[in-house]
Amino acid sequence: MTVISKKRLSVFGLAMINVIAIDSIRTLPISAEYGLASAFYYLLAAVLFLIPSALVAAELATGWPETGGVYIWVREAFGKSIGFATIWLQWFYNVCWYPTIMSLIAATLAYCFNPDLVNSKLYMLTTIMCVFWGATVVNCMGMRASSMLSTAGAIIGTLIPMIFVTILGAIWLYKGNPSSIEFSTKAFIPDFSNYHNLVLLTAMLYGFVGMEMSAAHAGDVKNPQRDYPKAIFWASIVIVSTMVLGTLAVAVVIPPEDINLVAGVLQAFTVFFKAFHLTWFMPILAIMIVMGAIGGAAAWMIGPTKGLLIASRDGSLPKAFGKVNKQNAPVRLLVMQGIVFTVLCTVFLLMPSVNSAFWALTDITAILALIVYLAMFAAAIKLRYKRPEVHRSFKIPGGKFGLWLTSGTGFLTSLFAIVIGFTPPSQIPIGNLATYEGILATGVFIGCLLPFLIYWISRNRTKKKLLMCADTNTISAQA
Repeated sequence: MTVISKKRLSVFGLAMINVIAIDSIRTLPISAEYGLASAFYYLLAAVLFLIPSALVAAELATGWPETGGVYIWVREAFGKSIGFATIWLQWFYNVCWYPTIMSLIAATLAYCFNPDLVNSKLYMLTTIMCVFWGATVVNCMGMRASSMLSTAGAIIGTLIPMIFVTILGAIWLYKGNPSSIEFSTKAFIPDFSNYHNLVLLTAMLYGFVGMEMSAAHAGDVKNPQRDYPKAIFWASIVIVSTMVLGTLAVAVVIPPEDINLVAGVLQAFTVFFKAFHLTWFMPILAIMIVMGAIGGAAAWMIGPTKGLLIASRDGSLPKAFGKVNKQNAPVRLLVMQGIVFTVLCTVFLLMPSVNSAFWALTDITAILALIVYLAMFAAAIKLRYKRPEVHRSFKIPGGKFGLWLTSGTGFLTSLFAIVIGFTPPSQIPIGNLATYEGILATGVFIGCLLPFLIYWISRNRTKKKLLMCADTNTISAQA
């Protein structure tokens, strides 16, 4: 009998999955505000968060490979209520993230015919709503993009533009053009005496969120213990390199005070294209970025709802949300997602500018995402002691010391970034401080409170139904 071996992922293939899951063009303008110091922050975030989260997610994913990801891991460690709160936050921070990626789409489209529209709240809000609800309708119809199409979209709309802007930045400097930032050791190391300079770390860490998604493939390599760390190593180099170099390319030609957080990359391309007589390429580049952003947004739009769908079937969410249509799409969850998204978009009307609104949403998203990582890092430690018998194809090197060092580093880094995330950045005008802090606190509070409230209501309804059934059976038996 001929034994057909299971198809395995190569180290390169797994590394590319990690790159596509995390690498993003949307964070470049935010980090470009800090000039050369952004490179220091990226390297620090990679060591303290990116690598620890990748190693922890790999161990958990190879031990509990069931569909559900972080919900399953945290549920097994701390119970259903905490597990549901975690998957809810993962879903909620994605909903908070959608306005930022939709803003990128709207800004990119504006650059095709009128760049001034980027500063128009009405244009941004209208375009964002149309794109999001259009993608929601498509997902409700059950249409799915294949993994090949998603990968192609990410490469076309993210990696190629990032590499392209880096090359143009290098040519700009090589030709002796002026730079908006200083290249020196002093400029590289941030001024930590200014507390506001640490706020960027929160956005940097959020830029590295996503390793738990790709970690599900850790068991598909031939030798997880040997090959997964290699894939993480090479993926980290690619991710950090493209983000650092892309950020510096934007910072070189756009002064910090003129950077638009939504369209900063396009601002840089506009300068480069005018200098190098490539303005004809702008519409093509804009279409590439839009394709990548829409593809990524549509894929992430349906992804987190599947986690909630599993939670609903697990009894942690009202069963009404667990229903699907003929195309097997969780329509009710998608519609609820759209309503929450629409409410969040009113931030664009409350904040004094598109820049401040974009930062507020990014900050809320990052804080909620980091809370999820707190649960994930803690679950890794808990499960190593609680469920040592579970086979893990990959284990964090160094035994329990390595586990505590890796998870502890990621946990403390996330906690620190959450705390400083409530401090407004000095580089971005946020308007009234009380309004800004109120929006942040409200978003985080609602995000954290709702899952426990929903879980409590769901469990109470389930108990009442069970009691009613028991009473009915008792009456029938007596009769």
